[in-house]
Amino acid sequence: MSQIPTATPSLEDVTESIIFPPGDIYSDEPPLESDLHREQIDLLIRLIKWWWRDRQDFYATGNLTIYFSPNQKKSEEFRGPDFFVVLDTVKKDRKSWVVWQEDGKYPNVIIELLSNSTASVDKGLKKQIYQNTFRTPDYFWFDPNNLELQGFHILDGQYQELVPTESGWLWSQQLGLYLAIYLGKLRFFTPDGHLVMLPEEESNQQLEQANQQLQQTNQQLEQERQRAAILAERLRGAGIDPEQIF
Repeated sequence: MSQIPTATPSLEDVTESIIFPPGDIYSDEPPLESDLHREQIDLLIRLIKWWWRDRQDFYATGNLTIYFSPNQKKSEEFRGPDFFVVLDTVKKDRKSWVVWQEDGKYPNVIIELLSNSTASVDKGLKKQIYQNTFRTPDYFWFDPNNLELQGFHILDGQYQELVPTESGWLWSQQLGLYLAIYLGKLRFFTPDGHLVMLPEEESNQQLEQANQQLQQTNQQLEQERQRAAILAERLRGAGIDPEQIF
């Protein structure tokens, strides 16, 4: 009697059922929407890493998958925030953020960059996941095209919308910094209102300050030269040779 052939399980079916042991799991994020999105993400990462360059207790990245399956499966329950920061963790490079390999830690801060294709998800489903599952204290979204900026902080288990300052700045309790739009980009500002700068911006500012000081010094020297010339002329008018005084 012939046997009825059975279907051979596909690689995808097998992968779906695998519980992944501890180890590296690569990120699985789609390409970014535009150059604006990529540049904004890179900017935020560089800024926070430079601002906290002396700290070793945080992880900041962007467009990287967060795996958070209760079954410890790569194939279920994952999200890829555009930018996120995890506090009280080891500062090192990672291929993804795997919650069950990171002491159950979720991001403390998430920023999503809106686009026509993602705005409804970022404002709806993702917001609910970040509130109810991640319990991420600070959540922001920003649209690089129309510059829409909105932020939330968890209070009693629910996201409460942040009230902006008169200048339109939003406070991140977790970062200890303001978020605000500066020259068309989302930037960080210190509690006393100073722009968090990139290293090259700091160098340019220092160079500009040095040039200003040099200009002031040259102006002072020119004023002294003019005063000396006026005094010498008056001495000559009084019949005194200025060269004979010293």
